[in-house]
Amino acid sequence: MFNEWIFKALGMALLVGLLGLGIAHPATAEPDLSLGAKVFQGKCIGCHLGGRNSLVAAKTLTLAALQEYHVDTPELIQNQVAQGKGAMPAFGKQLKPEEIESVAAYVLQQAERNWGKA
Repeated sequence: MFNEWIFKALGMALLVGLLGLGIAHPATAEPDLSLGAKVFQGKCIGCHLGGRNSLVAAKTLTLAALQEYHVDTPELIQNQVAQGKGAMPAFGKQLKPEEIESVAAYVLQQAERNWGKA
């Protein structure tokens, strides 16, 4: 009887331990802003030089415009970069996830800094 209880307890402990290994943990590394700047230079600057928008003038990358158009968080910017929207092409198949994350962080940082105009 005692041995059966020990085996059940050990089995439960093992099961709980194995389940803990399968839990996905979010990435804790900060996005690489220098990579973001590089991606921006290579993929975005043609339409978004200095945070402007050469195709749709009102939809700039200023913080006010990002807020107005509800693209003002890293996750929302990442989604727009990956999926595209309107005249903006999707880059999800061209860029690695870390490149998308980094360019989104770079865009948000630059918007918060008014693209160096402040």
